[in-house]
Amino acid sequence: MKHVPTPLASAVTLACALTLAGCASAPPADPGDSLEPINRGVNAFNYNADRITLRPAARAYENGVPSLVRTGASNFFGNLGDPWSALNNVLQLKLGDAAQDATRFAFNTVFGLGGVLDIAGDAGLERHKADFGMTLAHWGVPAGPYVELPLFGPSTLRDAVALPVDLVGSPIKYVSQGSDRNALIAGRVLDTRARALPIDPMLDSAIDRYTLTRDMYLQHRQAELSVDGDQQPATTSEAGHHDDE
Repeated sequence: MKHVPTPLASAVTLACALTLAGCASAPPADPGDSLEPINRGVNAFNYNADRITLRPAARAYENGVPSLVRTGASNFFGNLGDPWSALNNVLQLKLGDAAQDATRFAFNTVFGLGGVLDIAGDAGLERHKADFGMTLAHWGVPAGPYVELPLFGPSTLRDAVALPVDLVGSPIKYVSQGSDRNALIAGRVLDTRARALPIDPMLDSAIDRYTLTRDMYLQHRQAELSVDGDQQPATTSEAGHHDDE
């Protein structure tokens, strides 16, 4: 008696075939992106979450809030980050940078309406942004593979490990009133996302949005790590690449 496939069996067979075809057509993994299959899944999740929530909110913020107010918000959140930058610059033995960051924070907090006005910047005091991932890089901790974190976005294994320390170091964490703390977190996220709006058209038109996002992040991170001569490759596989250039 001839066997007639059931609809369920046919569906399972088709799903398996599509899965195998997808695996066969997947782009080869980058040597510095050994977690690419997982990263691509997280990237798709982040993109959809951003498209539904953060991007519309950032556009409404940009269109509805005067630029002067938005600049003040960016100054305020930048000022909140200066103490953590100062501490990390101390840990990196960049005492001059640390002194400038600490002075910036004190000056802008007292005379700049809590940091809304960047009076220190106007006076020539530069910001030397630093985080714990940069501190680890300074002391020779390798970047490890590229990692895309849910909601937090592009990173490396080293920076992902450093992220909880950076979160603990944020002054916002120590705001006692929960509603005020949540408002500050939301405001900082919105400010950060609004400032990234100009790159959206390039990402949306990219043939491979994931690869472009990854490469843009690693180049930006490399630039941050190269300040003041700290030449730390963004990924372990890039060390040889940069040496050849």
